[in-house]
Amino acid sequence: MVKGVNRQVLEIRETGCEYFEKALFFIRPEYSAESEGRLRSGALKSIRRSAAVPKTRRGKVKSRLILFAEMLVSAGAGAILTALIIR
Repeated sequence: MVKGVNRQVLEIRETGCEYFEKALFFIRPEYSAESEGRLRSGALKSIRRSAAVPKTRRGKVKSRLILFAEMLVSAGAGAILTALIIR
């Protein structure tokens, strides 16, 4: 069964953000009478807020270095154990 949907959509192609190529905003029916300029400015504010670097990305470099160090220590321990067993 196919249902018809009548929605207003605002498409922002130039987001000004390196993370997003394009953004689609579905307008609530009660705001469909608002001017396009006002809707567009609200959409751009929303994009700017979401364009901030996420907190998880800030510590990612440190966590990668820790992961690399743990892998290096594990590989070294494995090599030493293998050398001891083969002798």
